[in-house]
Amino acid sequence: MSAPPLPTGTKRRRPTVSAFQWFTMLVIAAFIIVPFYTTALGGFKEIGELRVNPFGLPASWDPVRFTEIIFGPTYMRSLGNSLFIAVGTVILSTLISSMAAFAFAHIKFFGSKFLMGYLLLGLLFPSATAILPLFIKMRDLGLLDKHLGIIIVQVAFSLSFSILLFHNFFKELPKELIDAARMDNCGYLRIYWYITLPLCLPIIATVGVFNFVGSWNSFLLPLITLNTDANYTWPLGIMQFQGQYGSDWPRILAYLTLSILPAIAFFLLAQRYIISGLTGGAVKG
Repeated sequence: MSAPPLPTGTKRRRPTVSAFQWFTMLVIAAFIIVPFYTTALGGFKEIGELRVNPFGLPASWDPVRFTEIIFGPTYMRSLGNSLFIAVGTVILSTLISSMAAFAFAHIKFFGSKFLMGYLLLGLLFPSATAILPLFIKMRDLGLLDKHLGIIIVQVAFSLSFSILLFHNFFKELPKELIDAARMDNCGYLRIYWYITLPLCLPIIATVGVFNFVGSWNSFLLPLITLNTDANYTWPLGIMQFQGQYGSDWPRILAYLTLSILPAIAFFLLAQRYIISGLTGGAVKG
């Protein structure tokens, strides 16, 4: 039941936030901000200063490491590889999971609940647990050292969570829209493409951001399957600053700062849709 309308001239009070809630939010924010703050400043410091003063401001703000990485031979190439894999994963996973979730939500067929539950079992198994069978299967299919192989695997492991989000959102759409379209002799494919998808921008953005960030930060799968430097993603590009007896930590931190900025920017641009997508259908009027 919807809440009764407020009298004219009155304002709805915002819920008060307790001191404990403020403290909890500050602690969580500190766990997020402090590592990024340390990483960003570490790129300006020398190795000795980084060891003695890891949290303080640098003695000099020389951006030479950042410029060397940006204009170096590997940074833009590895960034382009990561972007290609992430965008391909987002497009395929969004398309496949939305079509599957639409079928589960609006088409009744024998075994739909069993199949839905079977697909959701994928939430229990991370890709790391199947890395050896994946390597063998990708080798047999000729997908090693290819971006397409990584995209296919990442799409497969992202389907369970994506279908769950899409299914919950599709179930809350007005059933009258589907019935009206069926009365106008619209097939399920036209209903999905012309009616359902235009109403699902928030959940599409939510699924897209989750899959984009997961693919962007993926390290183990590219490490196992990619062998050529030209195909390396940005997490593998960090290895160029690691030697047998030591690591160039200032350059590693500068590389990390430059590499995570695109994911942060993508998340900030889509955060409004993420919140509405996750909370869609949570409250019924």
